[in-house]
Amino acid sequence: MTGTTSAGILGPAAVPRRGRPVSRWTVLIVLCVSLLLVALDATVLHVAVPAVSEDLRPSAIALLWIVDAYPLVAASLLILFGTLGDRVGRRRILLLGYGIFAVASAVAAFAPTPEILIGARALLGVGGAMIMPATLSILRQVFPDRRERAVAIGVWSAVAAVGAAVGPVLGGFLVENFWWGSVFLINIPLMVVILPIARWLLPESRGSQDGPWDVVGALMAAFGVLGAILGVKRLGGGAAVYEPSVLVPLLGGVLLLVLFVRRQNRREHPLIDIGMFRRPAFGTSVGCIVLALLALVGLELIAVQYLQLVLGLSPLETGLRLLPLTFAAMGAGLLGSRVLSRFGPRAMVAGGFVITAAAVLGLTHMGQHDRPWVLTTCFVLLGFGLETTLFAAYESMLSEAPAEQAGGAAAIGETSYQLGAGLGIALLGSVMNAAYAPGVARTPGVPADAGAAAGKSLGEAYEVSDRLGGTAGASLRHAARHAFVHGMHITLVVSAALLLLGAVAALRLPRRMECAARHTTPSASAGVPAPREHVMATVEASR
Repeated sequence: MTGTTSAGILGPAAVPRRGRPVSRWTVLIVLCVSLLLVALDATVLHVAVPAVSEDLRPSAIALLWIVDAYPLVAASLLILFGTLGDRVGRRRILLLGYGIFAVASAVAAFAPTPEILIGARALLGVGGAMIMPATLSILRQVFPDRRERAVAIGVWSAVAAVGAAVGPVLGGFLVENFWWGSVFLINIPLMVVILPIARWLLPESRGSQDGPWDVVGALMAAFGVLGAILGVKRLGGGAAVYEPSVLVPLLGGVLLLVLFVRRQNRREHPLIDIGMFRRPAFGTSVGCIVLALLALVGLELIAVQYLQLVLGLSPLETGLRLLPLTFAAMGAGLLGSRVLSRFGPRAMVAGGFVITAAAVLGLTHMGQHDRPWVLTTCFVLLGFGLETTLFAAYESMLSEAPAEQAGGAAAIGETSYQLGAGLGIALLGSVMNAAYAPGVARTPGVPADAGAAAGKSLGEAYEVSDRLGGTAGASLRHAARHAFVHGMHITLVVSAALLLLGAVAALRLPRRMECAARHTTPSASAGVPAPREHVMATVEASR
């Protein structure tokens, strides 16, 4: 590969905290382990929710907050901590995030009440918001050469895919063999190991330090993202758009984000250069990330319900069925740099969307009976296509951003990831509910109130059918399964249409992977010279 040394070493001037030269690939390993922990924690709780409900007896609202507190808090604080890391040091923010994550994990594991568990999950979100953008922005600094950086991002994205998919499998194993708190307890020994290693190995880097840090702007962004995503999640949970629980946070969040953009455009030293969005490669990449996650998360939600409630698989079996998707995503991430070099961002993002759309349409062949080969083939294509799209979109977005704003750019990418996930649950969940509910509510021989209750979800339909018993209960169960599969097929077609829309949007990306100069040379304050020098000179020690 052009621009690499045979040893892959950062050179004699690459001086981390204790003055020792260190391989940039060793730094990548540390960053990937950090990301793996955060990605695992985002999904590991999903299969433990029934056990948490049985033990802590939370109300329906409290249970919703137990699940939502982590992603909501993490998404809202990404921009705040991403831009703060550009000012005070990305390594410093990362290490602080490790400590908070470990403490929050211990509190969550032994939480005696729902309220304490919600608080611990929120604190986990704070730690995650520190870790996620820091890993990507440090990667941007350590790999100034775009070809090397593409390889690193491929590994980074493959690890993210592994963490998200292994979470339910690991969670299922732990819940079946221990207690629900063990899904949090596993974080602590890993954090105890990774914190001193990261403190010793990772170099400190900063972006531009001109002007004061915009505290008001950071808070506007945090509360704006929080309100927008909270409103979208409530909408996806079945609330009507005119209900206060949806309308107030959604409108308030959008208003704050609009004011945040206007404020950044007026400031001499903004938190985030809004002008980056006017660059086709940056703005289009962010949009493609949102569209890809919109399809992925909505489909995962439906797929898990289908595997468990229609096919009757256990949580552990469900996680194992999703593993082909993970392995395909890993392969796409590891091959990503070669594919990007050969075909360019435009063809790679658009092609990934088209492959994913084909896989989604293939899933419409799944019905009320298990077809493992159809499912596995479609999951492999789905994982490969989506990871291909996400890899190229992240790489293009990060390479287009100036190195001194790497933290802000990484935060924008992660925020778009969370926003796409929330929109996916809201949009595809609404489509699914609209297609499912009518087919259940009008079941012959079933009382109207029972049919209405069963129309809320397939799980609730099973509970209602068990209470009814006899012929009516059997009819309701059969109708609910049929309606769910019908609604799933309609949702898959809508998802495929959105993915094809993403393929069209990707045509605005550059044809070729430009490795020359514009943003490959970081500013002097970042302490990284040109890529051909292969060194990180004057890496700042943390103050």
